[in-house]
Amino acid sequence: MAQEIAQSGASEYTETVAKETVAKETVAKPYPFPTTPGVTANMKANRRTDTKPELALRAALHAMGYRYRKDFRLDLPLRRVRPDIAFTRRKVAVFIDGCFWHACPDHGSKPKSNQWYWSPKLAKNVERDRAADDALVQAGWRVVRLWEHVPLADAVALVVDAVGQPKSLR
Repeated sequence: MAQEIAQSGASEYTETVAKETVAKETVAKPYPFPTTPGVTANMKANRRTDTKPELALRAALHAMGYRYRKDFRLDLPLRRVRPDIAFTRRKVAVFIDGCFWHACPDHGSKPKSNQWYWSPKLAKNVERDRAADDALVQAGWRVVRLWEHVPLADAVALVVDAVGQPKSLR
C-alpha cells in the first residue's frame, strides 16, 4: 500500500514537472519594463543598419572608388551572416560594432536596471559575433571588426589594408 502511494505520488510529481516544463517553454520570456519614457524613446531610436559610423565609413570608401554591398546576407554552410559592408569578389566582411551592443572593453557600459535581462543578452551578442567570424573564416572570408569609436581614418586604413586597391586605381 505504501509503495502504491509512493508510486502514485512519484507519477503525480513527474506529471507536474512535465506540465511546468511545457508551460515554461510555451510562455514567452519576460521582457524588462522600461525605467522611463526617455529610455524607451532612446532604445527605439537605435538602428540596426545605417548608423552614423557605418555611413561615414561607406561614404569614405565610396569616394575612394570602392564598390561594395551593404547589409548583404551571406548564406554560409555554418550560419547566415549579415556584414555591414561586404566586398563579395574579394571576400571581405566588415562589421562596425556599437560599444554598448557588442560589449566594448573600453566604452561598453553595463546597464544598472534590468541586469537580469541585459547581461545575458549582451553576452549572447558577443557569442554570436564570434560564431559569425568563425563561419566567415571557414568559408574563406576575411573579417574586419571595427568599434564605433575608431577614428574614420583608422577605419578606412584597416579596410583598405584588408581589401586592397580599388579597381579604378590599379
